[in-house]
Amino acid sequence: MAAVPPDDLARARTALHERAPLVQCLTNSVVQTITANALLAVGAAPAMVDNEQESAAFAAVASAVLVNVGTLDEAKARAMALAARSAHDRGTPWVLDPVAVGGLEFRTRVARDLLAHRPAVVRGNASEVLGLAGAGAGGRGVDAVDGVEDAVAAARDLAGRTGGAVAVSGAVDVVVDATRTVRVPGGDVLLTRTTGAGCSLGALAAAYAAVADDPLTAAVAAHLHVAVAAERAAQRTQRPGTFATAWVDELDAVDAGALREAAERLA
Repeated sequence: MAAVPPDDLARARTALHERAPLVQCLTNSVVQTITANALLAVGAAPAMVDNEQESAAFAAVASAVLVNVGTLDEAKARAMALAARSAHDRGTPWVLDPVAVGGLEFRTRVARDLLAHRPAVVRGNASEVLGLAGAGAGGRGVDAVDGVEDAVAAARDLAGRTGGAVAVSGAVDVVVDATRTVRVPGGDVLLTRTTGAGCSLGALAAAYAAVADDPLTAAVAAHLHVAVAAERAAQRTQRPGTFATAWVDELDAVDAGALREAAERLA
């Protein structure tokens, strides 16, 4: 039996559209607009509530929470810790995106401390996952210098600590939990030239985690959704500016049937 049955992915897509989960995003200032637009495109409701005065209270009513440490300072770190703790206390799924973790001490410490609140999904590139797990020195800023397969053991170690899923992005994405491994091929290289595509993927993982009981299913659905939309967008344009717009359009167009069909490629 497949680690994630195609029908489960299709049901998650249908549920996301029908339930319109409220996703609180504590994310970096560079990507807020595209992240919000990506969430709206798939049927979720974004809320960029990221201050320490409100983050815990909002996490208590949100359907899911995204914590992305991309543009970090002390105040944002406190807000993130409060939101993650609030989400964990209420059983609300939350996603950690450890942007550039491993190479910089402050964000690495903040992200590792956040693991205590047991994110449902951790999503990053290979160098970020290795850095978060304490098994690598990080990448070149937000760019990975390690291969996806090199990070699989570290990803599984993190999944064992959190009880959730860990997704490693690359040419072929790898998503693991304590016992299962799924590889998600596809997408398009233009995603790497679109500011905020990876951060939006983390937000979609949060949206799917709000409607799927299984974190691995949520992470795989988000990665597959993004990949299919990118492939469709790349058929329309090969320029990064128009690709970004086309990709958001295609995020809206990918339905349950498309995810079920695309699940045949999973390994």
